[in-house]
Amino acid sequence: MLLWVGFSLAIVLLLVVSRRDLALGMGIAAIVLAIFTHSFASFGNALWGTISDPSVLLLALVVGIIPLIGGVMEASGEIDRLVANLRIGIRPFLALGPGLLGMLPMPGGALLSAPLIERGAGHAAADIKAAANVWFRHALLLVYPLGPALIASAKIADLEVYSAIPYLIPAFLLTLGLGYLFLLRRVSGTLTQTGAFSLIGLLVPLLIILIAPILDLTLKRMATLPYTEIGTVVGVLVSLVMGMIIGKIRLPQFGRIIRKARPWKYMFIIVAMFAFLNVFATSGLPERIGAMALPPVVLCIVIGALLGLITGRIQAPMSIVVPIYVTTYGAMSAPAFAATYFAIYLGYILTPIHPCISVSLEYFKTSLGAFVQRLAIPTAAALLVTLVVSLLIF
Repeated sequence: MLLWVGFSLAIVLLLVVSRRDLALGMGIAAIVLAIFTHSFASFGNALWGTISDPSVLLLALVVGIIPLIGGVMEASGEIDRLVANLRIGIRPFLALGPGLLGMLPMPGGALLSAPLIERGAGHAAADIKAAANVWFRHALLLVYPLGPALIASAKIADLEVYSAIPYLIPAFLLTLGLGYLFLLRRVSGTLTQTGAFSLIGLLVPLLIILIAPILDLTLKRMATLPYTEIGTVVGVLVSLVMGMIIGKIRLPQFGRIIRKARPWKYMFIIVAMFAFLNVFATSGLPERIGAMALPPVVLCIVIGALLGLITGRIQAPMSIVVPIYVTTYGAMSAPAFAATYFAIYLGYILTPIHPCISVSLEYFKTSLGAFVQRLAIPTAAALLVTLVVSLLIF
């Protein structure tokens, strides 16, 4: 009985506190769960297993560097150069512009992509613009190998990111298709870009963004690394240094970028998440929940989507669902991971506690009700397709 009381209390605190601070929510949940399920020694072992794991520390370093890349590109004007030289149609622009900016997580990042939507579709209804900003800003994160949520989730499932991405491509294409059908199809007009087109202005910022995953994949395929995360660290460091050199960012300015980006926030999330995961995995709860024999479709798709909706996160639900699945059904395959990740993603994309939604609603001066009406049907359609496909996967 105490086991379930502790678990319920930990989840409630995780859901409540993580709305403000995910790292703090995960940390508090781990401590509360340990009080009910661990001795002091076993809790210490779980924590030591987290902070002494080079893979976890390297992963934390990676997700700390990624927002700095975005901050450097924003401060140097490379993001503006990239957007100014996207000479494409209005509909591709409204999808690709926010998507490219979404690849680099930054505090208030949705406020960077919102002006792009306004520039390209200023005549469209406010709820369509807000919905497009959220929908397309996150679409590329389904297949971008350096998305913090994806690399952390793949680590939880003990999978390599590049083995999971092929199975997420259909979800990505479905997201684009539904976004076009329900959002972009309603937008018309022409996109006017000022100034002459610069191929260098387009390729240089793209190279800064893409050099990290290119180096990451190359090192992982061509070298035997003691920890695969080393390749990722090298990739993001090269990207950061390249951005600083090209943007002529000096140390005082870089210090201001660090204070604004707050990379430690992202690093703490990874450490706290794996601390919670280790406590949860050794608490006896996965075995107890596994004994309930929840069908995998219910666990991964239905419960996963609900947790994404409730938490407004991806990592936290994955930290709960994956250990239960592994304990009950064995190692999670790449297709099963993709279905679970996409279901959680769909809950996350629609929840009103998702920060990108709140800032988009404020920027475009529209209501949550109108926003939800725009995205409810495409989200439900995507979830229904995921549910049907999952019946074949599981």
